[in-house]
Amino acid sequence: MAAMSLLAALDPDQRRVAEHLRGPLCVLAGAGTGKTRAITYRIAHGVKSGVYHPTSVLAVTFTARAAGEMRARLRELGVAGVQARTFHAAALRQLSYFWPQAAGGPLPKVEEKTLGLVAEAAGRLGIETDRALLFDLNAEIKWAKVQMISPDDYQRRALGAGRAAIADLDHRTIGSLMSAYEDAKAERGVIDFEDILLILVGLMVEKPDVVREIRRQYRHFVVDEYQDVSPLQQRLLELWMGERDDLCVVGDVSQTIYSFAGASPTFLTSFTDKFPGAEKIQLVRDYRSTPQVVDIANRLLRTASGRLPAGAVKLEAQRPSSVPVQFHHADDDAAEADAIAKQITELTDLGVPLSEIAILYRTNAQSQAFETALNAADIGYQVRGGERFFSRPEIRRALVMLRGAMNTTDEDMPQAVRGVLSNLGWANAAPEQAGALRERWDALNALVTLADDLHASRGANLADFVAELHDRASNQHAPTVEGVTLASIHSSKGLEWDAVFLAGLSEGLMPISMAKTPEAIEEEKRLLYVGVTRAREHLRLSYSSSRSGSRSSRSVSRFLTGIWPAEEGREKLRQRRATKDKIDPLAELDDDAQVLFERLRQWRADIAEETSKPAFTILHDATLVAIAQSQPKNLRQLALLRGIGATKLDRYGGDILALIDGE
Repeated sequence: MAAMSLLAALDPDQRRVAEHLRGPLCVLAGAGTGKTRAITYRIAHGVKSGVYHPTSVLAVTFTARAAGEMRARLRELGVAGVQARTFHAAALRQLSYFWPQAAGGPLPKVEEKTLGLVAEAAGRLGIETDRALLFDLNAEIKWAKVQMISPDDYQRRALGAGRAAIADLDHRTIGSLMSAYEDAKAERGVIDFEDILLILVGLMVEKPDVVREIRRQYRHFVVDEYQDVSPLQQRLLELWMGERDDLCVVGDVSQTIYSFAGASPTFLTSFTDKFPGAEKIQLVRDYRSTPQVVDIANRLLRTASGRLPAGAVKLEAQRPSSVPVQFHHADDDAAEADAIAKQITELTDLGVPLSEIAILYRTNAQSQAFETALNAADIGYQVRGGERFFSRPEIRRALVMLRGAMNTTDEDMPQAVRGVLSNLGWANAAPEQAGALRERWDALNALVTLADDLHASRGANLADFVAELHDRASNQHAPTVEGVTLASIHSSKGLEWDAVFLAGLSEGLMPISMAKTPEAIEEEKRLLYVGVTRAREHLRLSYSSSRSGSRSSRSVSRFLTGIWPAEEGREKLRQRRATKDKIDPLAELDDDAQVLFERLRQWRADIAEETSKPAFTILHDATLVAIAQSQPKNLRQLALLRGIGATKLDRYGGDILALIDGE
């Protein structure tokens, strides 16, 4: 593909990005606006026009999946040799090359599982730990390292940053734990992932020959998801570049959701301060989501003054108008989950595959109710970014201990359950701090709630409760290949589905109760924005008034004020939806569109007969209706319709456009 023909495939703003090949460039790219397309075409254009040599380009992003996608797209564009990697993968490649020269031996092994090292360090200090505490301590050590904080300076820097204490450990003790952790690594002769960046930074600072060779190799840099850069990653980037300025950064301040792990949007928002001559380009055309979804996303970001936050972009939907966003209020968590399961069945009847449906929530512990409801409805699912509820270590231990307590306690069942679970970390009050300790408490508290519910509704004893848990656990271990995705909103970043259910949108969950500061509250709002923008067409927002079996009352998230339908209008909304469900979708088409629909259906029948396939596997009725209604003018517009993937676009796109043109 020639350089100029590459540019013809882009929209005007994407083309501006691709044409900017020299000097600093800051791209503020909203969700679904084609940022990966823009930067891969920019690299390809630079190579094909002779401005870049492919091996002189280093493109870095934050996940191996994203880096792989970038490499695949470059291959499709006929560009080979460009390094597209994560920060850690790029640094490890360089460190593996230079370490033998600098240290006179092989690079130490990278220890991927560091919980054992943290446990060893804690043991040296006489700190009693369990798995949840180890997770939180491990996360804190990683945070300190990406902030480039030494163990000796941890107490001062952590207090200055407002870091909360972990369990009953003060900041001085955690600093000592960090020192013991480094000692344990040194004795085993291993390094961790953060060390990869730290050691390479150290080498480049101390070894001028290493710096010269790397800078001779890489001359042009692209950084994706720049709002998630940590101080350590930024330091490495600066060493890679030196005094040069051929740097393109791409990010979205509205999707900054990892500050707890050390990410900072400051490097994105201050980019033009560091590079005063930098060009700034906004990508605002949203090709992913319908106008209905985009409207909710834009309204979410507005401040009290009605304006967008600094650096945020207002999305402009490019897809045809479609179904309205739906809102659902349930009495409790179980009813909310059951309603979602029912709605999923309705969506599959409309032709939406299970793999194109996701249920997103704030904490991993919330998955239990949805797993139960989906199992009851015989709907397959897969859990992403977190363990299945009954696979969590504390839940497995709880099952063993509850079974052991069946013949050793005279307490009534709810009290007996509380007594057992208190030995695993459950208490009447939830932990204040976020992290694994809070997730463990949430998971154990789900058992407490279930015990109360079963005792109240069935008079269940402890033996009945244990039997119920084992039955649920065995059902949830059924293999699932094609299924609904269950995921925390954090782990959904970078993904998208035709239909997204955002559940548990109540105060205390969204924003989470641990979010105390204005900055933390704003990050919670951005997290909800990320969840909303995962949906292409069907977006359904829900919350429940209470936990199952609880009398506590919840209110809808403050972030949905002015968005959530007023209480008095909810019944009318339900009535309108019920009426709409009974309407034949063809009735909404005008005469010309109905004629086109019939022609499309006949064409599909001919294809089905020729290929001996069921007609719906070629294109679903809902897709034919969408084509007849929107009548796209070109392949780009056709690709925006649900049900038209890359394969079907390539196979049938020309025929469909010809039918629309009357041929």
